[in-house]
Amino acid sequence: MTSATPPASAVEANRLGIAALQSGDPQAAATHFAAAVAADPRSGALHRNLASAWRALDDAPKEIAALDIALSIDRRDLMAWIRKAERHEALGEGGQALAAWSAAVSLGAQLDPVPPPLAPLLAQGQAFIDGATGAMFAAASDAFRVLRGDLSETEARRGEAFIASALGRRRVYHNECAGIFYPFLPADEFFDQHHFPWFANIEAQVPAIRAELMALLADPGEALRPYVRMDAGTPESIWSGLDNRLDWGACFLWEYGEPNQPVLDRCPATAAALAAVPGARIPGRAPSAFFSMLKPRTRIPPHTGVTNTRAIVHLPLIVPPGCGFRVGGETRAWEEGRAFAFDDTIEHEAWNDSDELRAVLIFDVWNPHLTTGERELLLRYFASADASGYAVAR
Repeated sequence: MTSATPPASAVEANRLGIAALQSGDPQAAATHFAAAVAADPRSGALHRNLASAWRALDDAPKEIAALDIALSIDRRDLMAWIRKAERHEALGEGGQALAAWSAAVSLGAQLDPVPPPLAPLLAQGQAFIDGATGAMFAAASDAFRVLRGDLSETEARRGEAFIASALGRRRVYHNECAGIFYPFLPADEFFDQHHFPWFANIEAQVPAIRAELMALLADPGEALRPYVRMDAGTPESIWSGLDNRLDWGACFLWEYGEPNQPVLDRCPATAAALAAVPGARIPGRAPSAFFSMLKPRTRIPPHTGVTNTRAIVHLPLIVPPGCGFRVGGETRAWEEGRAFAFDDTIEHEAWNDSDELRAVLIFDVWNPHLTTGERELLLRYFASADASGYAVAR
């Protein structure tokens, strides 16, 4: 911090230093600023002024030394970080320049609004950061490719996420559960395929499942309903645009552990395929399984689910071009007939930017990271909660 009442000699020496700089005499300016610093050594601004004189004299070591003293007085001195970053960049000292620009840009992000004179300087810093981290990302990715063939699916996905997050290329998301949260489970976005060896069996049934869906949609009756149905009096939210609309429609085969028998009867192949899935059976809670229809030009906003004790499986049935799905920091395109599973307590969203209907069979199973004992524990927990008379299912 700058002293509240600097000595008069510091004020006068600083005035003389500024005048000398403006008149094109940096050597005199350095002498005057040095005198000002001697009179008031705790003034970061005076050390910055001295650094300006050393810059005019093209004495990089002394300039950097003066800026480092200014920063030792106040680590939030934005201009000191900018000048330090500029000097290291000019000297080709990439690591020091990246550290200084990163500090400057981080401090600049806290300004609202950014003063117009600072905007181009901060833009220069962001450009340097982008270039530096881009080069580092490319080098790390090349090194990773050498190893990739020897890594498992899990190791490869985690390694890619590590490199991208370490270099600011992606955000790491965490569970946000509206209901039951089971501690210490991996907060992964998509579950690896090896957890679900039965995927191949249900994928083989896709032609029959798709045919049953098409027949159902040709005459849905009461089976098709809006997926989003908010209670009366619910305040405006991200779901208001989809509330009670068939833009996102659903035909439920199972809902919170209860069979929708009329739909199951009309879709025997789908019912049989779901019956063969080793899913969770929790009265009043699981499984849920439904055909999810997303109309053209419709988006499902970013949101999170209820519990991380489950995995949500998507079996894509009708996927026109222009559809996509993001979980956390990873975006995937649905592929008709190819199943995947994800943790819906990590922020996710979906979109259909095409002019055709998109349809996916969605159902839940146990989170594969739960052991057999933990699954039994959860079943007993829900049973005891229900027996208490105070639990609210779903």
